[in-house]
Amino acid sequence: MNACLIRHTRVNVATGVCYGRMDVGLADGFAAEAETVRRALPWEPEEIWTSPLTRCRMLAERLATGRIAMREDERLMELNFGEWEGRRWETFRGPESEAWASDPWGRRPPGGETGLELWARVASVRREVLARATERRVAVVTHAGVIRVWRALAAGGSPGGGVFDARVGYGEITPAG
Repeated sequence: MNACLIRHTRVNVATGVCYGRMDVGLADGFAAEAETVRRALPWEPEEIWTSPLTRCRMLAERLATGRIAMREDERLMELNFGEWEGRRWETFRGPESEAWASDPWGRRPPGGETGLELWARVASVRREVLARATERRVAVVTHAGVIRVWRALAAGGSPGGGVFDARVGYGEITPAG
């Protein structure tokens, strides 16, 4: 396969804060982390797709070094947590968050999106990326939620189960089958 998924590097956000689609800054040490990612790539990409959020776009720009085609795509953005974004998780614990936690596929945070909506947009962008990857080496810089769903799609899975439980480390590179 000529495609890989890359999670953005560490962010400058306090532990325990819900940041989903919030455009947050990168942690100190970004340059070194980006270089580690670049060296770990299985090949030099010919095309890079990225979430438009700064934490992904900056890594994509580092990897592109001005000579590789880059494409921003909103379908690669993290799950939209709506009104919960920017708040500590414990500040919105209650019936609404418990209902969402029991069914993140069918329920949405206030002003956010459902897991099924995330699933649909990841499935859509995945088809396009994999079609491009038959001709070119494509790197996709995105978020943990997107990568979790992409992996489940690649495995022939369906929404539900432990899709959201899978661990995806900062700067982790995954084959994009």
